[in-house]
Amino acid sequence: MDTESTHSGYSYHSSRSGRSNRHGERSRERHKASSKDSVRSERSVVINPPDSPSQESPVHNGEPLPGDPSPAGEHGDEVQDDNWGETTTAVTGTSELSISQEEVVGLGKEIQDRTQGFRRYLPLAVGSCVGLLVVATPLVFLLLPAVMWPDRLQTCGAACEGLFLSISFKLLILLVAIWALFLRQGRASLPRVCVYRAFLTTLTLLLTMSYWLFYGVRILDAQDEDYHGIVQFAVSLVDSQLFVHYLAVVLLELRHLQPCYSVCVMRSTDGETRHYNIGQLSIQKAALSILEYYYRDFPLHNPALLSASKHRAAKHLAGLKVYNVDAPGSTAGAQPSNGNQSRAMVTAAGKRKDSAHNELYYEEADYERRVRKRRARLVVAVEEAFTHVRRMKKEDERASPSDIMDVREAALAIFPSMARALQKYLRTTRRQHCHSMESIQKHLAFCLINNMSPKAFLEAYLAPGPTLQYGPERWMADQWTLVSEASVTSGIKDGSEFLLKCLDFSLAVTIKRIPYIRITEEYIDPKSHKFILLLQSETSV
Repeated sequence: MDTESTHSGYSYHSSRSGRSNRHGERSRERHKASSKDSVRSERSVVINPPDSPSQESPVHNGEPLPGDPSPAGEHGDEVQDDNWGETTTAVTGTSELSISQEEVVGLGKEIQDRTQGFRRYLPLAVGSCVGLLVVATPLVFLLLPAVMWPDRLQTCGAACEGLFLSISFKLLILLVAIWALFLRQGRASLPRVCVYRAFLTTLTLLLTMSYWLFYGVRILDAQDEDYHGIVQFAVSLVDSQLFVHYLAVVLLELRHLQPCYSVCVMRSTDGETRHYNIGQLSIQKAALSILEYYYRDFPLHNPALLSASKHRAAKHLAGLKVYNVDAPGSTAGAQPSNGNQSRAMVTAAGKRKDSAHNELYYEEADYERRVRKRRARLVVAVEEAFTHVRRMKKEDERASPSDIMDVREAALAIFPSMARALQKYLRTTRRQHCHSMESIQKHLAFCLINNMSPKAFLEAYLAPGPTLQYGPERWMADQWTLVSEASVTSGIKDGSEFLLKCLDFSLAVTIKRIPYIRITEEYIDPKSHKFILLLQSETSV
């Protein structure tokens, strides 16, 4: 009896373990299959946990998942596998409302574009609303009494009618002035609101609301019968608005015209530097003016010109070897031959460092020689092409109108004769990415239409031009970041420094005050320039 009980217990545990092992193998295979399917599916997936009470028990290949009620549990096998954490499989599937990472990035970019457009047109919308309020308020002051109590109003005499004429012309002048000063599309999107514009808008609204309060209390409530006084009240409002507009012209347009500071702008990559004089501006307004000067005066930023110096520095560092003397196993007397070898290599590296200036000198001389050679070939090729065009033009004058070639066709015809020389020159000067074939052909056709010389055509390629000369796709800096320790709405002062950063480089700005200049006058008596020349008759001539 004991033997039978022992045997039955052993068989029971062995059957449990075998069943557990087979169940674990099937779970691992299902886990591998589900992982492969999840890789092939979308990036956003929905994971159904096995213990979710709100869903039906997930079934995979006709078999229940671990941890769910199964038929085996109904027959009395309620023992859970000890390795459930390793063998549990989660069924993943693509949701119908799933969003990929690319769609999320596109959605964020779309929201950013909408925000930028909103910030760009918000000042224009606010200016339009304020201008409409300013122009409509005097007219409403004149119309309300005539509509609400017309029978009680006194007649308007000649003086009152003259005020009508005055207020009409003043409103017309104010409307044109508001359009010229405020209803303009913004040049840039600034990080903060302009302080002067906010002050003027607040002052205009405060002035208009004050007149409305006075008008409502003293005229509307009392139903004043003196229409001449009401017209004078409206004229005084228009006069006040004209003075506010004059204040806006002084603060926004005239105050910064007098130069007070000298600005030094330096580009971080190549050290290109320019100096400008500016007036009383806030930091963000000064940054905007500097960027406008940058696009006009600075040559186009060319990262390819910096690769030569980087290659030379990497070549110099490649000849140096660094040894870790503190590493384990590198004792003082372990390898004396290695110490001698390292000293020899350090000595050779020092000699190579001393000759680095010679390498730089010959490298720059060779580069200048190749540039002059490519330039001479380009000039000759362009002159020959233009000479051929002039000769063909003289022949076309004697030809029939049907045989005359269009100027753009002539540009396409002579372009291959100079394309190779121009391409080699641009590659040598590392400016081939700045000019496309379409832009070169367009410039060539422009020069032929306006009868320009070969030198005028080559001027755009022999020397790097300002940034605005090239297309916007070549700027590589459409968004700038202003970095400043002081508030960007505060005014600039002596010693102020800030940074304008873009994708590939930055502009370091240093501000110095223009010194006070004292000029004195020195009076010279006109009589002090007179002298007498005495000639003696005995003097030989």
